[in-house]
Amino acid sequence: MRLLFLISILTGFSTHDLFGTGKTAPALGDGETLTYRVAWAILPGAGEIQISAHQEIGVEGPLLRVVTTTATRGLARLLMPFEARSESLFEARSGRLLSLHETNRNRGKTSEHTVIFDYGNGHALYRVPEATEVRQLALPPGNPTDLITSLLQTRTWNLKPGEARDALVLFNDDFYELTLHAENYEELRTSMGTYQTLLLVPRIEKTPPKGVFKQGGTVRVWIAQDAYHLPVRFEVEFKIGKGVATLTGYQPPLGK
Repeated sequence: MRLLFLISILTGFSTHDLFGTGKTAPALGDGETLTYRVAWAILPGAGEIQISAHQEIGVEGPLLRVVTTTATRGLARLLMPFEARSESLFEARSGRLLSLHETNRNRGKTSEHTVIFDYGNGHALYRVPEATEVRQLALPPGNPTDLITSLLQTRTWNLKPGEARDALVLFNDDFYELTLHAENYEELRTSMGTYQTLLLVPRIEKTPPKGVFKQGGTVRVWIAQDAYHLPVRFEVEFKIGKGVATLTGYQPPLGK
C-alpha cells in the first residue's frame, strides 16, 4: 500500500505558486518526455511514471497539455495492480492551469475526478462522475499545477543551498502549505549517468502537518544542475521503508 501511496503522491497533487506573479515560465516544453522507474523496498522495478507535454492550439491561443501516466510493473503489478492517468491543460502564454482530469484503477476499482479553474470568480469546480453536485473550492492567489509539474517548475527558480520557497499544494480537495528548502549539492549516479544535483526538501511548517507529513514521512527531490535542470530522483520515506522514482529516460523539447 505504501508503494501505491508513493505513486499517488507523485501524480495526484496540484500546487499553487504563492508569489502571485501572474505568469510562470513553462515547466515543460512541447514534445518533452520524462520516464521514471519506481522502486519500493526489495522491488527495484515496482512501477513506472511517464510525463509528456504537447502543444495544442485553442480558441484563445496556444495550450500545453501535460499527460502523466503511472503503473505498477512486474511482481508489484501481480500483488498491487495499479494504473493512473492525469491530464493537465495549461494556457501556454501565462502558464496558468485551466483544467485537470485524473483517473486511477486500483485492484479493479476505478476513481476519477475533474477540476476546472475559474480565476475570474476565485474558485475551482471539483467534479466526480458519481456525484450529483459540483463542489466549489476556494482558489488561493497564484497559479496551480500538479506536483510533478511543480517540481519541474523548480528548474526556473535557481534556488541555492540555504534558500527556500513556498507553495500551496492541493491533493484531491485538501490544501497543503509547503515550504521547499534547498538543502545542499549532491552527486547522484543513475543509469543515465552521473549528475551534480541540488537536493530540495518540502516541509509543512506554517500549518499543522497533513497526509504523508503527519505520518512522519519525508519527501526529497534531486534537481540536476545542468542545462535542463531535470528532477533526477524523487524519494518518499516512511519509518517502514522508502519509495524512490529515478529518471531512466528523457526526450528534450522539439527543436532542442
